[in-house]
Amino acid sequence: MRLALKTIAVASLAMSLSAAYAQKGETVKIALIDPQTGLMGPLGQNQMRSWQFFADEFSKNNPAGVKFELVAFDNKLSPAESLTAFNAALDQGVRYFAQGNGSSVAGALIDAINKHNARNPGKEVLFLNYAAVDPDFTNSKCSYWHFRFDADTSMKIEAMTTFMKDQKDVKKVYLLNQNYSHGHQVAKFAKEALARKRPDVQIAGEDLHPLAQVRDFAPYIAKIKASGADTVITGNWGSDLALLIKAANEGGYEGKFYTYYTGVTGTPTALGTGGAGRVYQVAYSHYNMGGQMGKWMADFKAKYNDDMFTGAVPSAYNVLTQAMAKAKSTDPVKVAAAMEGLKVNNYNGEVEMRKTD
Repeated sequence: MRLALKTIAVASLAMSLSAAYAQKGETVKIALIDPQTGLMGPLGQNQMRSWQFFADEFSKNNPAGVKFELVAFDNKLSPAESLTAFNAALDQGVRYFAQGNGSSVAGALIDAINKHNARNPGKEVLFLNYAAVDPDFTNSKCSYWHFRFDADTSMKIEAMTTFMKDQKDVKKVYLLNQNYSHGHQVAKFAKEALARKRPDVQIAGEDLHPLAQVRDFAPYIAKIKASGADTVITGNWGSDLALLIKAANEGGYEGKFYTYYTGVTGTPTALGTGGAGRVYQVAYSHYNMGGQMGKWMADFKAKYNDDMFTGAVPSAYNVLTQAMAKAKSTDPVKVAAAMEGLKVNNYNGEVEMRKTD
């Protein structure tokens, strides 16, 4: 049973920063289980820096008065390696787990956490999912211990196609996605949404490719060009998107790309100047937001000489600290109960950890 953030109107949630909470001064360990090596390594390293950066930021000042310690594990994008990391983190006393790269990994962690919590009352742990967007995680595979801080694929495709329905130059669409649950869901929901909103649009072709294994996307670009598609919809991320865009530029493909993750490590560089007006991204944070997010991005750039693009990370820390303050505890059982239906003032307005998912 868990939970996507729902953006509402801007409002404030008053919390007393001076209240004396039982958990004040505690150090909360968060285990980050994501790739740090391989083709997706640069992305995972950036996100590790994001989790560390916001651990430091929120440790300075948060309503629960807690400190955060990040413990990072390289799962090599493997569910099996992730379970090994999960057990290693448990041995270190970690009770909060974060992961985002790969719904196959997220699914394995959800199963492991469900089993662990059922077998170990009093030692329950929570899963902070910041980027694994398979809709099943808040539907058929719902878990009480899983909290998601990103919109799922059905939501993202709904937003994307609402924009696309008014783009009269979109006539023939090619679906190119990674061959695992996420890619399958992108293709499925894209076809359903286009059929509802733009029944005149033709699906010119559809392809799935191995996750994080393709180094040359030229053959895929050749197929897209041969299909006559003027538009590509892809849920690709990391190297699989950066190398796809690179191949499109080198292969002379001039169609448009509708994406989830264009702002991620490597892809803006691959785009170059030729991407203007051709590449679209659906996301709830971006590089030109200004305000608190703009300050964080500037500070992150100064500290790491890298871009901060994972807006779900500060959202996770914000909701977590507010829930700990509400629960007056860092116990995952009490924090989980406090997070259900919790509304907080976030950098992008008021958000709610929706209880009904």
